Order: sequence, then structure tokens, then C-alpha cells
Amino acid sequence: MKVVPLAADSLGVRSVATYVECGDTRILIDPGAALGAARFGLPPADAEWEALRRANDRISAYAERAGWIFVSHYHEEHYRHDPGVYAGRSVWAKDPQRMVTGAQAERARQFWQAHAAGARLDSADGRCIETPDCILAASPPLSHGAEVSGLGHVIALTVTDRRTGQRFVHASDVQGPLSPVAAAYLGRERPSLLYLSGPPAYLEHRLGRAHVEQGVEHLLRIIDRTGCRVIMDHHAVREESYPERFRRLWDTGRVVTAAGFLGLADAPLEARRRRLWGAQRKPPAPLPRRAPGAGAGLRPADGASGAPDERPARRARGGLTR
Repeated sequence: MKVVPLAADSLGVRSVATYVECGDTRILIDPGAALGAARFGLPPADAEWEALRRANDRISAYAERAGWIFVSHYHEEHYRHDPGVYAGRSVWAKDPQRMVTGAQAERARQFWQAHAAGARLDSADGRCIETPDCILAASPPLSHGAEVSGLGHVIALTVTDRRTGQRFVHASDVQGPLSPVAAAYLGRERPSLLYLSGPPAYLEHRLGRAHVEQGVEHLLRIIDRTGCRVIMDHHAVREESYPERFRRLWDTGRVVTAAGFLGLADAPLEARRRRLWGAQRKPPAPLPRRAPGAGAGLRPADGASGAPDERPARRARGGLTR
């Protein structure tokens, strides 16, 4: 089985896009990428826009190879709007009517409406499909982070190689996992290789240290129970202190970032945004200040914590969604 992280926070963009090849079965998982609109009061730096361009190019190239596309949920860094990515392919996606609320529900409706005609689109939640090469098993809906986070639910995908028995589990935005239910499910899947979003330490000042530590403990127990290798990325690397903050995990020798899995140096550009702007000659335009109380009622950030400044940055220029 071949597993290739295509885009990730440790590679400069918000994403967990991954390509999996098992014999003739070729799967593209969560084919999206985005940038955080504002961190530290700053918009994305030029290096981030360039990383996003490269990430989108990689995802598009691997989409050409894939026969299957899997979409874990409807936060915008996890899927593409472009119909060409899905046309003619089997698309296994989060059920748009099961445990989907708010903005995600509307995006889910639009996604299914846009791609139902051009792709072989089907709900994945809790289902299993067998090919001559592998078994694809989707989880029931798992909490996006903590059980009461309000950020909705995601589905994980297990790919089991019929020839070798190797099991790859892609768990997207379980954030640790923070949820004991998600942790129990992932342990029962007995992965050989587990790819997941790690605990959101960059939000520790709001969530509390104990909350983030729960995600660390859950992941350590999964490793101890299964002996799996782990790719931990996404929410876990959005604070520059992440190498030290998650020392207990790195020191197991079983956990790496997506960049580390590829043999590359980490490049968590969002976490380094202040330094990136400091190296640019032209300073960013100041972000507008909100009037007192103006944040009330703002929708939760995509894939984040509900903070108003965590929305993905999207701006069109030269055909690139930015």
C-alpha cells in the first residue's frame, strides 16, 4: 500500500489531503486546501499563497490518477468545489442529511447538488466496500474534536490491503482524538498507520491545558494498544511551540508530521506568519477592528474553534482560489 500526504499544515497549508494506492484501487482523500484568513491579526503571507498554489497543483495531479474520492466532512479545506475533480469517479462522501448542521449542511447540499450528475456519488457513513485489492470501511459519524464542540462530525476511512493485511486509517479532524468515543473507535480499527489531526494546542488558552492533554493521552493509548505509526498534523502544528508541546508523542518514535513522513522538514507557515511578515518589505494592511459585541453570533471557524478569525482565506487571482 502506498500512502502519500499531498497537502498539510506542516507543508504550509490547512489540509489533510492524501492519496492512497492499493493495487489498482486508488483513493484521493479530502481533496481540499485553504489558508487561515487571519492569525496573530495578520492575513496570509506570500509564502503561504505560494504553498497553496503548489498544494492545489499536487491535489489536481493526483485526482487524475484516482478512481475513488473520499470526503470526510464539509469544512472547506477538506473538499474542492471543482466538478472536474469528481467527474467520472466514485465519490464516497459524508452523508449530507446525517449529523450535519449549520453552514456544513448548506455546503453539503450544494456539494451533492453540484456533483450528483457527473460522479458516482454515494453516502459513506458506516459503510464498507470491497475491491479486488482492498477493503474500504467508513466509520459512523465521529465528533469533530470534543463531543460538545459544536463543530459537527466527520467520518474516518480505513483502507485494508487484502494482500498484506496493512491497515491505513485516515481520521481527519478528530483533533487528538479529543473524544473518547473517537479514540475507542480508532483503537478498535487497529491501524498499521494512522493519519489524524492532532490536539489543537494553539487554542489551549481557551480550551484549557487539561482538554488538550486528554487528546495526547488518547493518542498514546492508541499507540500502546495497536503499535501503529502515526502521522499527526493539521490542528496540532498551528502554534510554533508544537515540537516541545507534543514532546511526549514525538518521543515515542511512532509519531511524525506529514512533512516528516515524506522525509521533509516541517514548514508550518501559518504558525510562522509573524516571522514571514517580518521578512517582507511591505507590511500587511491592518485588519479592521470589531466594535464591542460585534463578534456575537459569528459562525464557527472552518475546522477550528469558533474564533471569528479562523475562517479559510479564499481570494481569486489568475484562476487560483486563494
